[in-house]
Amino acid sequence: MRAFAVSVAAAAAALGLAAAVAGAAAEPGGSVLAFERDGVVVARLAREALARACGARTIAVDDPAYGRRKRFRACPLATVLRLGFGDLDAAVRADVDVIFRARDGYVKSASLALVREPGGWLAFADADRMRGDDPGWEPIDGRHGDPGPYYVVWEDPAAHDVRRYPWPYQVTAIELGSLAERWPHIAPAGLPAAAPAWTGFAVFRRECIACHAINGEGGTKGPELNVPRSIVEYRPIEQLKAYVRAPQSFRYTSMPAHAHLSDAELDGLIAYFTAMRDRKHDPAGAAAR
Repeated sequence: MRAFAVSVAAAAAALGLAAAVAGAAAEPGGSVLAFERDGVVVARLAREALARACGARTIAVDDPAYGRRKRFRACPLATVLRLGFGDLDAAVRADVDVIFRARDGYVKSASLALVREPGGWLAFADADRMRGDDPGWEPIDGRHGDPGPYYVVWEDPAAHDVRRYPWPYQVTAIELGSLAERWPHIAPAGLPAAAPAWTGFAVFRRECIACHAINGEGGTKGPELNVPRSIVEYRPIEQLKAYVRAPQSFRYTSMPAHAHLSDAELDGLIAYFTAMRDRKHDPAGAAAR
């Protein structure tokens, strides 16, 4: 780990970023991007330094969150990863996860191989609204939130499937690590590979973990789903299924609908919640007692 951190620092210095890294925390607007490896911060880059070093350009994408074509000032995502982490081919396992963390507690993960595909960009300003140091972000989604300081976007129309490709905004940190190692208490351990709970686990990782936690591990934007009581312990199963499919029919919420889930996937998700009910891990609750 120490050798890895040293190599990253050397790469940053070679790119003329050392001063920017040292003074990154002082940049106005909270536009510092942190790079973490297995929970350890290995670099911090301020927006201006990142833009200078990454070959920033103006791009146009069909944005699924805005519902129309948008222009951004952005850095190639693969270049951003190299600036923050150094030589990924030499230092990182091929099966590592890239974890994007947002300031509101949203956490989105994807495989390193997918994130390094062509067409991925890290946007740092709205090209049509920016003025001087103001990135000019247009409010996004139904809550009209500010998508800054960073927003991951994709040029390739095939990447508009937000269930497969990450489109997180309000990004403040990028981490390399293994979800299984970072969050060891979210898997339904001990069940056979053909058990429906594993189907549900895959759905949870793909659709839910960005906002929700199991056993205190995962996103923090939405409620914890397993401790101290599992959601299947206080919500009727059929009601829970209906809520997952169409939450807006129950209450006004930022939770997206999941009408695309098959019956087997939805049944698997319930099986996963049921399995995790019997696999609770709640150190915070134990400490409180």
